[in-house]
Amino acid sequence: MAKRPKTTAKKIVEFALSKKAEDVLLLDLRKITSMADFFVICSGASDVQVRAIAEAVIAGCKEKDIKVYHVEGLGSLTWVLIDLFDIVVHVFQPEVRQYYQLERLWGDAKIEKYDYDQGSKVVK
Repeated sequence: MAKRPKTTAKKIVEFALSKKAEDVLLLDLRKITSMADFFVICSGASDVQVRAIAEAVIAGCKEKDIKVYHVEGLGSLTWVLIDLFDIVVHVFQPEVRQYYQLERLWGDAKIEKYDYDQGSKVVK
């Protein structure tokens, strides 16, 4: 893992955006839990896009020597979780994301929203 988890998390956002991930959020959890420093949450419109986003994140991490500790959900492709230890990536299909509402559950986190066309902005 990189010495600067936020820099790594932003790189992971770039990997997801390279496959046109939608509604990409970076949640800074450092002040509210020791479970992880950051969540990257994003959506893909179909199982094909969810797979493409997840595979881009995994391949990008491998290329940058960022260790992927565990991957779940590549069989169903409704919610893929990629565990990088300090950073956890969640790639959802929209209806599953709406059901679990992780961004609401972790609503106390500082949240940055990223868009494929417009860069980033802090929303909370």
